[in-house]
Amino acid sequence: MESILQRLNYKNLCLMSLILSFSYQAEAATESECIEKQVANSAAEVTLGEIRTICKAQHSLEEDGSVIIRGKKVKAGLLTKRNIEERQNDTSEFVLTPHRMNYILPVYSTNQMNPEAYRTLNSLGDGYKKVESKFQLSLKLPLSYSSLFVEGDRIYAGFTLEAWWQVYAKEISSPFRETNYRPEIFYVAPLDWHPNDANTTVTVGFEHQSNGRAGSWSRSWNRVYTEFIYEQGNLVWGVRPWYRLPEDAKTDPTSPNGDDNPDITDYMGHVEYSIGYAFGKYELSAEMRQNFSTNKGSVKLNLTTPLYGKLKGYFTIFNGYGESLIDYNHSQTRFGIGVALNNLF
Repeated sequence: MESILQRLNYKNLCLMSLILSFSYQAEAATESECIEKQVANSAAEVTLGEIRTICKAQHSLEEDGSVIIRGKKVKAGLLTKRNIEERQNDTSEFVLTPHRMNYILPVYSTNQMNPEAYRTLNSLGDGYKKVESKFQLSLKLPLSYSSLFVEGDRIYAGFTLEAWWQVYAKEISSPFRETNYRPEIFYVAPLDWHPNDANTTVTVGFEHQSNGRAGSWSRSWNRVYTEFIYEQGNLVWGVRPWYRLPEDAKTDPTSPNGDDNPDITDYMGHVEYSIGYAFGKYELSAEMRQNFSTNKGSVKLNLTTPLYGKLKGYFTIFNGYGESLIDYNHSQTRFGIGVALNNLF
């Protein structure tokens, strides 16, 4: 009997060793395939060490949905899963990484156009319709690939373009009513703080926003900001305060030098709150800006739904000030329906 048990134990040990060997070989082969793929698709400047870091992040997501962050096993939420997927391809020359939402709204209505902003445009402003189209293109590019100060941190450059198109105003040749440009550079770092099995992240950045116009229609501002993000499963919320960098006052309203909109923070506020929740393939999110001293700000609700392939149905409602830079001091309610390429979170 003892001899039989010894033989069985020996066979079990051999079988376990064989399984572990196959598992190790499969993992090594998968990592090797990842490195080979990254070498083939990455830019020449990307180092082998950076590629190994990317492949390590790619295989860090466990079957139970957990991930190893700074040596700790934590549950991966919406943003963590998105970051892992992004880092699998962000060295490729043939992949563009979304930053904010990318979408087109063929129907985007307002309850009231801004008469003050277009008073000097003669008859052009009178021809604007309350229903127009809007689209947004937002991309980011990593400026670092390996950790700098803490594990998993990175520096990014981002660019967001928003355009309001009077496509239905045939009488005035369907012009673009407003275009906003938003370049920025920012640093992202995961925090070693996981309350209630949640993940936390901090971002610090600088951004410029302008509508690219001249004279009395010019609008722009520069700001530095920080953002704290908390994610737990399908829930994400964040708070983003900023400080507007001061500019010299204009000596002449028509001068290209000086502050185009010195009171912009009275309407756009000093902080933005955001929250999002994913119900399966549906995502509901809200963004709110606020200036507590002037009691002015805005709120925006977004809903994305499955549509076709990578395309998502997109519904949005906006109320308040600052829907665009030309309308920073104009309050309105807007509703849009269209198609999005990615979610907010």
